[in-house]
Amino acid sequence: MTGKASKKSAKGAKPAAARRLAKPALLAGGNPLIAKADGDAPVQAYIAAMPDWKSDVGRRLDALIVRTVPGVRKAVKWNSPFYGVEGQGWFLNFHTFTKYVKVAFFRGTSLRPVPPGESRHKEVRYLDIHENDQLDEAQLAAWIRQAAALPGWVP
Repeated sequence: MTGKASKKSAKGAKPAAARRLAKPALLAGGNPLIAKADGDAPVQAYIAAMPDWKSDVGRRLDALIVRTVPGVRKAVKWNSPFYGVEGQGWFLNFHTFTKYVKVAFFRGTSLRPVPPGESRHKEVRYLDIHENDQLDEAQLAAWIRQAAALPGWVP
């Protein structure tokens, strides 16, 4: 009897390799459900799980941030990639929504020019990226460079 129960349990379980290759679940709005963790690996898992065209936007943002801020610190917190400078806190994150990717600059009101999206938080400013938007990478890099030089957000 014990042999039958263990065969049945093993038969219903997914092999470890299949679980690792499965795409993470998506939350409302298409945001990937990624466990909170520090480092590049969880950020890359988040980007790979972003649906449709948003994954390309995530890859472009990540590459631009890495080029602009050598040694940038990365983590996934609250189902969003965060970028920061060691000892200074977080300066930026992005989040996937149904129709756009929202980039948050935590000290955005100190950036020049100020990013266009207002927030209910006094210093935060947003940039919403939609499917057919042309990214102004020079402007984004300028904002990233400025944001990384400021004291960041420390949760």
